[in-house]
Amino acid sequence: MAGRTDPQALTRRFEAEAVDALLAGYQPLPGVHDELVAADGTPRPHWNSMLAALAEMGVDEVNRRFAAADRHLYRSGVFYRVYDDPGGGERPWPLSHLPLVIDEVEWRALERGLIQRAQLLEGVLSDLYGEGQLVRSGALPAAAVAGSPDFLRPMVGVDPHGGSFLKIYAADIGRGPDGNWWVLSDRTQSPSGAGYALENRIAIARALPDLARALNVERLASYFQALRANLTRLDRSGEGRVGLLTPGPLNETYFEHAYLARYLGFVLLEGEDLTVRDNVVYVRTVAGLKRVDVLLRRLDADFADPLELNPRSHLGIPGVVQAIRAGGVAMVNALGSGLIESPAMMGFLPKLGPRVLGEDLILPNVATWWCGQEAERERVLDTLDDLILAPAFQRPLPGLMEDGPVIGADLPPARRAAIENAIRTRGIDIVGQEAVRMSTMPVWVNGRLEPRPFILRIFVTATDDGWKVMPGGFCRVSDRLDARAVTMQRGGRSADVWVLDENPVEQLTLLPPADRVEIRRQTGPLPSRAADNFFWLGRYVERAETTLRLLRTLVGRLSSSTEGGGQSVDKLLGLLQAWGAVPADLARGKPARHALAALSRRDLPGALPNLIENARHTASVIRDRLSPDAWRTLADLAVLVAEPVPPGGAEADAYERSDRALRGLAAFSGLASENMNRLAGWRFLDLGRRIERGIATCRFARALVGEAPTAGTLDVLLELCDSQITYRSRYVMTESRAPVLDLVLLDPVNPRSLAFQIDCLLDHLDTLPGHHADEPPPPEERVAARLSAAMKAFSANEFDDARLREIEAELMELSNDIAERYFIHRLPVETPWDFLA
Repeated sequence: MAGRTDPQALTRRFEAEAVDALLAGYQPLPGVHDELVAADGTPRPHWNSMLAALAEMGVDEVNRRFAAADRHLYRSGVFYRVYDDPGGGERPWPLSHLPLVIDEVEWRALERGLIQRAQLLEGVLSDLYGEGQLVRSGALPAAAVAGSPDFLRPMVGVDPHGGSFLKIYAADIGRGPDGNWWVLSDRTQSPSGAGYALENRIAIARALPDLARALNVERLASYFQALRANLTRLDRSGEGRVGLLTPGPLNETYFEHAYLARYLGFVLLEGEDLTVRDNVVYVRTVAGLKRVDVLLRRLDADFADPLELNPRSHLGIPGVVQAIRAGGVAMVNALGSGLIESPAMMGFLPKLGPRVLGEDLILPNVATWWCGQEAERERVLDTLDDLILAPAFQRPLPGLMEDGPVIGADLPPARRAAIENAIRTRGIDIVGQEAVRMSTMPVWVNGRLEPRPFILRIFVTATDDGWKVMPGGFCRVSDRLDARAVTMQRGGRSADVWVLDENPVEQLTLLPPADRVEIRRQTGPLPSRAADNFFWLGRYVERAETTLRLLRTLVGRLSSSTEGGGQSVDKLLGLLQAWGAVPADLARGKPARHALAALSRRDLPGALPNLIENARHTASVIRDRLSPDAWRTLADLAVLVAEPVPPGGAEADAYERSDRALRGLAAFSGLASENMNRLAGWRFLDLGRRIERGIATCRFARALVGEAPTAGTLDVLLELCDSQITYRSRYVMTESRAPVLDLVLLDPVNPRSLAFQIDCLLDHLDTLPGHHADEPPPPEERVAARLSAAMKAFSANEFDDARLREIEAELMELSNDIAERYFIHRLPVETPWDFLA
């Protein structure tokens, strides 16, 4: 009928208008390729659905969803470390909320090119550590190989476990102005970013779940499924134990190490966890040595073995190179594989393609000239202003390129002259590379789209059926418009990568089919280092709680007019001073100032900020074994204690801060009590807490209950031991020495009493690995038995200062005996509480 409006056409018109409004003001950078819009300013077809969805949601809804993604990352404890950061180094993970969208046709071409390049690099490594034909024939200069610190001579002639040097390969790629993809660098040492890519996917999928399904975004699980299956197949012993070897919690990507270990079901290990016996690698566990068959390493190969590689390394495993030679362990990637990722090698790869593979490379790499050759050296000197200059072997060049590559045109005269002289005299150390202006992708900034340069890292893993490419990747986005390199260390962000499929994607998961799940109730062996950290996490948390109870009680007594109130305050201050919680320079200050100092000052070893930081650092080492909720609780406590003290802060401020922090610690204790399985890790955590609480209870009793205690000091003891309500319900009378001491020392059903702690210690020691009823008890069990006997042999009034000192000493001896039996570190641990010594 004439004049009638087509509803579908109207809807399409409104959608087009909304998309146009979203793109308003989006200005691609001149002379670069833009992922979102074509040269004529129209959006590229595979972005249309994304733009329409964002336009339909509106700015407020988009902001709300992206904020939810940020909250997920924070609650999951996702972070990265910035080196040399005075603020402590850990930064929240910077997510660029819009994913990079790649259509299926383009992705298949990228897959073919990356698989071909992985085959080339594998072939080159096999030759360089094998027959050496490429060097012998002159296809590769010997200096470009032997001059690299990543060429490991001890690995020459060593057959890689499983037949290939590379089990994991990654390539950093970017587009040139013509829209073609270029390889910017190869990653063969220990490629990082796959775990972060997975976390980015989870965060964005939560923010845009309907859109991800509607666009048929390919899942990442198939890649990790292939990776895990391939590494598990490398097991030759049949035990099937795979470890992820990390440099430790100070590494910039430690979160990823812990996350991948948990996701893939591997054991997170440091070098000190491992030992080599008879050319076999074992992990030290609380149940003895357990064999490790495969190590997925995340530390540079040079640090893997101080015996045959870098003698200064404290991160590696002495003897592991010989174990690899003997076939006792598989190392992924093979030691020495980092040789192929040096910029010097990149200049030769295009010519090596036809020689090694019999075909030209599908994906070109950025043009590179190694200055160890005369013709290339002169070319670099003649075109210095047009090139990026970089260390040939990735190591910084002191005085020249300490912070990495430099742009020739930006060099000041003096530095330019120094680099030119270095190229002429020591050209082997420098390469010149074409200065590529990277393409841009859209980012969401203050409710609008803006272009930013990016680099895409794509991962490839070897399988029995060939190479498997991750359908997505790790995208790094620059915060600057003119960026020649994007790094998370210098203000970059990361984005998810969506590879679109024309057909609905298969719902893959790493979980086995429901009818093939093997029932088991153990989670694998507990490494001794992890047990050590669980133990000290428990001690630090309990020590922080003890300090907070002292502070809260102190502040509560400042205005008390009850008998003995002043004496109680003096004794509380004495306890705090004894373990370094309050400063000596406030000896004559008001007690409230002491409390605020203990809550805020970081120069005091026993003050709350240091205790919480020690707990948080210790927890970071076992992050793969803690729930995200437990980790967030410690992180929230660290934020709380970092809050500045209000000017002129007094009793009310100190009490409120102490109370909030105590509630936070109570939350952590509740999570440990209710959410942790009763396995060895939980037992060591609780052992630490019980020992620390037992020592504190003895200290409290010694300080507050002498021969003639007052009602005030007895009441303080009950409050510190959280036993006031129980005492009032049992005794309708004022505080008396004997019943108070019986309740806080000998009552077996009072969870704060000394006897209760000792009973718990006995139970844990009886359950830990290595306990044999038909053998003489080990030292720690004998100490615990003596403590238990003391609880039954004496009445409350017989616990004087001397007997309490004996119990403290026994608890400290028990701590050292546990460390001697189960932990890696063998030195006795000193307890800094020497009050009234």
